[in-house]
Formats: sequence, C-alpha cells, structure tokens
Amino acid sequence: MYVAVKGGERAIENAHRMLAETRRGDPATPELATTQLVEQLTLAVDRVMGEGSLYDRDLAALAIKQSRGDLIEAAFLLRAYRTTLARFGAAEPVDTNAMRVVRRISSTFKDVPGGQVLGPTFDYTHRLLDFSLAAAGTRPEAPVSTTPLAGKLPRIGELLEREGLIEPVVPDAGDAPVGDLTRESIDFPADRDVRLQNLARGDEGFLLALGYSTQRGYGRNHPFCGELRVGRVALEYVPEELGFAIELGDVDLTECQMINQFKGSAEQPPQFTRGYGLVFGHAERKAMAMALVDRALRAQELGETVVAPAQDQEFVLYHSDSVQATGFVEHLKLPHYVDFQSELVLVRGMRVECGQVQAEAAE
Repeated sequence: MYVAVKGGERAIENAHRMLAETRRGDPATPELATTQLVEQLTLAVDRVMGEGSLYDRDLAALAIKQSRGDLIEAAFLLRAYRTTLARFGAAEPVDTNAMRVVRRISSTFKDVPGGQVLGPTFDYTHRLLDFSLAAAGTRPEAPVSTTPLAGKLPRIGELLEREGLIEPVVPDAGDAPVGDLTRESIDFPADRDVRLQNLARGDEGFLLALGYSTQRGYGRNHPFCGELRVGRVALEYVPEELGFAIELGDVDLTECQMINQFKGSAEQPPQFTRGYGLVFGHAERKAMAMALVDRALRAQELGETVVAPAQDQEFVLYHSDSVQATGFVEHLKLPHYVDFQSELVLVRGMRVECGQVQAEAAE
C-alpha cells in the first residue's frame, strides 16, 4: 500500500531548517558575502542575471547564495522576484555601436579596424588547475587596467556590406510595435523580436547544445564569428513629463554577430547571412550559442527547408526556458499518489485481462 506521510507540515519545516544549516555549512568557516560573489564569481552572477531576466548583480549574487550555487534555482528565484516589481516604462533601444569595449574580437579577419582587443578571456589559458588560487589573499603580480576603451569601433559586417557580400541590416520603423514575452504568450510563427527575447533568457546549456547541433549538420550552418563584443552601454529612458531621453546608468552586455554561408534563393543572391546574440553581462558562450540558434530559426525566412530541431521554432522556444523546464521536471518530486494509484489499478487490470487471454489461447 502507498500511504501519505502524516505530519507533513512539521517535516517540511524541519526540511527548511536543515536546508538553512546545510547552506551555511561549517560555522567555523567565515560566511560568504554576496559582495564576494559579485566581484569574484562574475560569470555565474551574469548568467543568473540573464536567465533571471533582471539586471541586478547584487540580487543575482543573493540568489546564488540562497540556492547554494544552483544557478538554475538562482535564476528561478530572481525571475520570481522580478514579477513583484512595478514596471514604469520601457527603455530606449541601446546603441551597441557606442559600446565602450572591454573585449572585441573577430575570427573572420586578422587585421580589423580598431584592432583585436583580447580583454579578460580563458581562450589562451592552459586548462590546468592553478593551485596558487587556493592560497587566500593572492593577487596578480601586475594589476591590469580593465577600463573600457573610449570611442566607437567600426563593425566588422560593414566591411562585407560595402561589397554587397552580406545581407544588409534594415532597421525597423521607429514606431513599430515590439513584442513583450513577459506579458504575452508566444504565438507561432513567432517574429524575430520575440524569438530573440526568448533566447536571451534561455538556458545556456540548452542553447549551447542546439548551437553545436547546427554545426554538426542539423541545420546546415557553417558559421564564422564575425564579431564578439563585451563592454558597457548607456541605458536611456524618456519620461512622459520630460519628453526627452535621460541616462539611467550603464549596463554590461555581450554581443555576437555570426556570419553564415547562404547559397541564395529565387529572391536573394548568394551572400553571407547573420545570426545575432545579445545578453546581459560577460557571457560569450551564451551570446555565440544564441547567434547560432537565431540563424537556424531564420530558415523559413531565407527559403530553407526546416529539417533540424534547431530550426523548429516551437521546439526551440518552448523548451529553452530553464525556469519552465525546471518546474515541469522537478514537479515530478511532488506527491502523485492519486495518479499513480489509478495507473496501478489500470495496469493490474490489464495484466489480469492479458493473463486470461493467454490462458484461453493456451487451451
């Protein structure tokens, strides 16, 4: 027999107390401050901000601490808190052309206008454990400035645009309505603005796997990293009482422009096409994966046959959200006694009927 455990409230209270004690760990160890997470685990904080869809490093760090380092749970906490906040308006579109760059690279040209800016990166490090980091209080021998570069850097895509070798960027009309994924459910086929919103707050691991699949033949992408930028941009807002834009502050963003081969169609000549990724903070892998998937989702628009999962809007957009996926998977841990009992009765009945049929067949 399957019976419900009595005294559930007390058990849950004890589970919460045990969770708090486990989260704290050994009391002899100094407690971790959220400022330490903000300053030293920046990539984890930035990922939680992106998937939590809320730009606030302090709150993201608090969510990481509360979730014991479970980044998906932390994004869930941040997303839930976000729903309690009042919305007073929408910011102006950020101008990434004016990004004050910390890092900017291109894999398509060796020498690019403005130069390659390597910035802070793991790309050229040996993947060996650095045991010196286990010693508290260690610092780099020579401090390096991380101040963003002033002045605009030209777009890599502009070099190809001059020769007509890449699809042009055609900006939308200034008053064109923009979808809002947080207020309206997705309708299919989804426009690109909604798709990009979905991907920007999607699970990095899921998008990484999909992006990888497109490179292995499931989406016919042959991509080049046209440009990857990490830096800071100004965020502006136009209050109704003023009628002009005021600067609210700066946000750190990672932007990726992927360049993809395109053999052309009846309407378009052979040329390179684009995939785009833009995410909060320093999140290169997420931005690159997002750009790969964005290009794959443009298959119908470019006259390509949809044959791969990464090209299927419904598959990608419905399954990329880590918070929704977590809720649906982890709800299986909750009581399903009634459902299982009904299934149990059904299977037992079917086995009896099957046994009777077999017995009759044997006779």
